[in-house]
Amino acid sequence: MNSRRIYRDWVGSGDLVSFTTTVGTTDLFIRTQRDLSREAFASAVGHRGAVETYCSTHPLFATSLEPQEVENCAPSIVEQMAAAARIAGVGPLAAVAGAIAEAVGTDLLAYSNEVIVENGGDVFIATQRCVTVGLYAEGSALTGRIGLAIEPTQAPLGICTSSSTFGHSLSFGKADVCTVLARSAALADAMATALCNRIQSVDDLARVLSLSNLPADLLGVLAIIDGRVGICGSVQLVETPATK
Repeated sequence: MNSRRIYRDWVGSGDLVSFTTTVGTTDLFIRTQRDLSREAFASAVGHRGAVETYCSTHPLFATSLEPQEVENCAPSIVEQMAAAARIAGVGPLAAVAGAIAEAVGTDLLAYSNEVIVENGGDVFIATQRCVTVGLYAEGSALTGRIGLAIEPTQAPLGICTSSSTFGHSLSFGKADVCTVLARSAALADAMATALCNRIQSVDDLARVLSLSNLPADLLGVLAIIDGRVGICGSVQLVETPATK
């Protein structure tokens, strides 16, 4: 993935104002009804700082590949990460990008009725209109050709992606892309990692994407491996504008 993060051009949002917010390695692309750069920065500093402080005193929370229990006094964002990791069966940091996107997005809803926050390809959406989120799968012929149509009734929600072929996140699977839609962006992030880890071949798609094996809070899943696409739940695919 290059530094321009080209997938940021693939979230259709009409007339919303776009801006970026960077705190350390947290690099957010945000769309709201007006420029909320200062509010977004303050929110990102607070939530990222809460995670960093907790990790500094609980190093296993930051390094474990398995769920970790947290103290009752843990920050809310840490509790959300731990809860998502417990459901998905992965380490808490698998949920961090989605959790920060959602935490910042939720804060900004106090100032804007519509908010889109993208954090490293993981997206929190609170919208009052139909939104199309383009799919990026490096090397796949489907990249830039199809997207996910999101209805206002589905929002707020998180759309998070894990891949074995691009990005910096650790993956033990073989899927080109595994994208999860969930009410919680932290859960979507953790489950994207978990499901991507379980897909080793095309033969795994039907089993991994069986609704009976997935948490009830998931809205839908899309996975691509070796040119094959698997879908379950409320996933509506549309052609992206460039291909029409």
